[in-house]
Order: sequence, then structure tokens, then C-alpha cells
Amino acid sequence: MHIPVAVGTVYIVGAGPGDPGLITVRGRECLAAADVVVYDRLVGDRLLALAKPGARLIYVGKQADHHTLKQGQINDLLVTEAEAGHVVVRLKGGDPFVFGRGGEEVEALAARGLPFVVVPGITSAIAGPAYAGIPVTHRGLATSVTIVTAHEDPTKDESQLDWQRLAQGADTLVFLMGVERLDAVAAELVRHGRPAATPAALVRWASRPEQETLVATLGDIGARAAEAGSQPPAVLVVGEVVRLRERLRWFDSLPLFGKRVLVTRTREQASALSALLAAKGARVWELPTIAIVPPASFEPAQRALDNLAEYDWVVFTSANGVERALDYLMMRGKDARVFANCLIAAIGPATAAALAQHGLRADYVPSDFVAEAVLAGLLARGVAGKRVLLARAAQARVILAEGLRQAGADVDDVALYDTALPRDVDPEAVRLLREDAFDVITFTSSSTVRNFADLCSREHVQSTLARATVACIGPITVRTAREAGLRVDVQASEYTVPGLVRSLEKHFAALGPARDR
Repeated sequence: MHIPVAVGTVYIVGAGPGDPGLITVRGRECLAAADVVVYDRLVGDRLLALAKPGARLIYVGKQADHHTLKQGQINDLLVTEAEAGHVVVRLKGGDPFVFGRGGEEVEALAARGLPFVVVPGITSAIAGPAYAGIPVTHRGLATSVTIVTAHEDPTKDESQLDWQRLAQGADTLVFLMGVERLDAVAAELVRHGRPAATPAALVRWASRPEQETLVATLGDIGARAAEAGSQPPAVLVVGEVVRLRERLRWFDSLPLFGKRVLVTRTREQASALSALLAAKGARVWELPTIAIVPPASFEPAQRALDNLAEYDWVVFTSANGVERALDYLMMRGKDARVFANCLIAAIGPATAAALAQHGLRADYVPSDFVAEAVLAGLLARGVAGKRVLLARAAQARVILAEGLRQAGADVDDVALYDTALPRDVDPEAVRLLREDAFDVITFTSSSTVRNFADLCSREHVQSTLARATVACIGPITVRTAREAGLRVDVQASEYTVPGLVRSLEKHFAALGPARDR
């Protein structure tokens, strides 16, 4: 059930440990309604993208050696924004009340009589170990867990931690914010009775595709972490449950775990491929090389769409074409019923799915998702004397139109849209391109290849992608990539987005899994 947010209220929202999918439903609702979002360092861009358009995003992140704002200033900021009548979301990594100083912020609001709501989040103390394959409790191994901060108030004269009780009182210990004091924490536990041979694990960037897990013992975890150059943020887990990691690890065993993948589809289409890649553990950057724009003239398409009853076949060669055609028909007060007298062909399942979303069923979808297969299927069904409408992109290949005409069909070949190079690009993605830092570059059409080459020229990217695996969705895209001077490593066995992802999985599976350091 949707619960409305209230004006002038501050919502203290736990963002979870890093994976944007781990924010709660209520947290998403609050973000979507917020006028102001005050967020921490560990909150990623994908979560901030859930904020409503026009929301003010205010960064107040803290690091060990640098605080954007001190805690008192953050408290004052929340008070000021609430008193101005804004809906405010204070977005905090993990859970606000698990060493997140959420209680201090709530105290400041309560002191001024301002309304607030606490939306709990998934704490990294539990999620971090879980994503590393380490349950903090496990039957027969651990029936108790203690969560500890290793970053105490520096103004205190002495530690408030009871090391004797910590060392011997709980089966599993989880320390947050402990990288800088790792040696001291381990030494105190050993000194107070915890065996130096106790398994320990340091989980960095928990639940994110760049997650790193270092497994050692309590006696050598500090030295091993220093040798590996481990940096915050990280969670330290101490206890026998760490031994379960080899059997229960799952996240960093995903087939594309940690791979830096560049998606070059249109901004509207990129999310589907990005989601599939992320589900396989990849770190995804979107660099749309295509923007959908109107064709030089839409008049031929208008005439055709206004007279669909005259055609025997309507052929769609992309999902974009379907959307443009149906958008125009809806604008004219028409709907799927205007296709009643036509047979419809779709070049592949994605195009057929776009038709289905508008209540249209494709009468023909070839088994190979290329123009040649569409042509062969239509010829087999007989097109001599038939009127055929090709609804396509302005830059589409001519083989389909020419082949149908040679077979005796009366063909109207109309452009529903054109493609152009987007004006704005992600500077981080461009930087990684310049550094040849991507593991995979994906191309889903010839247009993405050509525009990628143009974008690299515009952005002064000199990289020849010597290191990256180049993956293409089908043979036509492969040919265009090779003509552009790219080495193609992976071609999808099925010319679809899911097929491209499956082919990447097989490619990297053949290289063998990465293991812990």
C-alpha cells in the first residue's frame, strides 16, 4: 500500500549497504516524493536517480580525513529545510540507527518540534557478510552476533569497548569502520582471549560489483590487509562462520562479477541490457551512442500509417519503430484496431514484444533475427502482387526492400525515425574509455558502432580497445564493427539482448573464475 509523505517532514531513510536493489519499498517512495535529498558518501548514483525530477541533491559525505559538513551542520541543514516546508529525505548508507548517527539527527528535529519518520535500512553488518557468503549466525557454529564500531568518538579519553566481553562473549563479531584500526582491533581480541587462529574476513564495498573479500585469521588479518592495500569502506567479520564462505559464496561467483561493462544502446533501451548485466554481477556504465530523432521528413510515414488498410503486410525492424508508429496513431486518435486487415512481421522477439505491449501479435518472427531471415520468410509466404509497408529507421539496410520488390511486391519503404549522436555523455565513462579500463564493450546495432566511433573522435578518445572484450549482438553488427577497425571477441548466438548476455557468460566461463586475493 502506498503511504503518502507529508510536507515539512524529514524522512531518515536507510539506503542499504550499496546494492541499489536493497533499498526498501518505503525508502523508494520517500525518495520519489522528496523536494530535498541530503545524502552520504556511500549512496550511489543509481539510488539518487530515484529522486523526482527537480529535487535538490545535497552531498554531506564524510571520510576519515574530510567531512563535507560536520554533524552539527547536517542537523541544522535538516532543520532549516524542514522549517521551509520541504519534504526532506536524509539518505544514509546502511541503517540510520546502526552507527549511522541517525539518532543524533532525530534528536535535533525533535528538539525543534519538527515531524520526522525513520525508514530502516539493511545494515552492512549483516548484508556485507551475506554478500560474501558468510552468515553471521549458523546452526552449530554461531548462535550470537555482536555488531561493534571500531571508530569510536575521538574526543573520549579511553575506549568504551569491553574487550574482555567482546573477545569471549559472542560467537560472531562484526566491526564497522574498522580498516584504519584493524591491527589494534585484532590485537585487543587476541590479548583478551580470542584465539589468533580464529577465521576473519574483511569485506570491502559490500554488495557492490567491486566488492572485495579478504579471508585470513585474526592473527594475520592486519598484515594481509596492509599488503593488499585495503581501504574503507569495509566490514570485518570474526568467527567460525567465516569458514562457510567457500561453500556459500554466491555474489562474487556470478559469471560477470566485477567486470566493467560499457553499454552503448539508446538511453531509453540501455536499462534492459544494464539490468541483465548487473544481475550477473557486472559493473555497468551507460554511454548511449544513439539518440532517437525524427527523420528528415515524416510525411511518407504519415501517409502510410493513415492508410494501413491498404497494406497486406506491415514489417517492423525494431522496437523503436513500433513505438514511433503507435505514438503517431495514438496522437491521431487511433489504436491497434487499424492493423485489423494487415499481417505483421517483426524482425525479432524484442520487436514482437513491443508490438504485444500495444495489443498486437506478430504473424511472423524469423528464427534468425536479421533482415535476410525476414525476407526469406515473407518470400516463402508469397508476396507477389502484395502491398508491403516497411516501417524502419532512416539508416536501415536496403536488402529487405530490394528483395521484396524483386519478388513482385509493391513496397512502401518509410522512415519512422532517425538516429543521431547524443549531445551529453557520461564523463566518467569517457574517462574510463581513455584509460582503456573497460573489460567489455557491447554493441547492439550497426548504428551503435558507427556512432561510438564518432563519439570517440569527438571526445578525443584514442583507445583502440586493446584490452576490452568487444561483444556484438549479431552478424551485421559484427561486420560493421570490423569495418570500423574493432576486434570482435563475442557474437551472440541468439541475436537478442539476453542472448548477448548469455554469450558473454560463456566467454568468461571459459577463462575460469577469479578467486580471492
